[in-house]
Amino acid sequence: MECVFGLVGKGFALVVADTSAVNSILVHKSNEDKIMVLDSHKLLGASGESGDRAQFTEFVQKNVALYQFRNGIPLTTSATANFTRGELAKALRKSPYSVNILLAGYDEETGPSLYYIDYIATCHKIEKGAFGYGSYFSLAMMDRHYHSGMSVEEAVDLVDKCILEIRTRLVVAPPNFVIKIVDKDGAREYAWRESIKDAGVVAAA
Repeated sequence: MECVFGLVGKGFALVVADTSAVNSILVHKSNEDKIMVLDSHKLLGASGESGDRAQFTEFVQKNVALYQFRNGIPLTTSATANFTRGELAKALRKSPYSVNILLAGYDEETGPSLYYIDYIATCHKIEKGAFGYGSYFSLAMMDRHYHSGMSVEEAVDLVDKCILEIRTRLVVAPPNFVIKIVDKDGAREYAWRESIKDAGVVAAA
């Protein structure tokens, strides 16, 4: 029941993801951070099989860092999206990654941007997007309430509307969400929306 969604506002982009680590009917933890900070001005929100998600996002992060180390300049958000899309396309011919990605970034020249990249290497620049079962409801809410040039406060209010709709409408809804934002000041965690605390694994006596 994963859900990752994001949008672009006035001078920023944000990504929201559920924090549940599940396998079939089992919940392993409820505080899994599925939004990776790629570098100072990029966020990568991912959904999919936990192993593929962790391995592929770390692979992208290290290659983005390697490019900057070798060349002395960071990749733009567009270049990072195209690199990510290319690696997913290569993997399709060998061992495909079951991972869907929303890549958000901020560049001095072009401002904020958001890219939709799915497991079959489709890549689109978008203003709003979502993956997972929660996308049915978050996309509907964003279609109704989103407008270009939203302020941070308006965007977070819309995020809260989406989270409420997901919790209300999904039979098995993820309880917790993390919100991260990227703007001219960098990529950072903005807030959590929690309905339960992770108690961890209790050992049998």
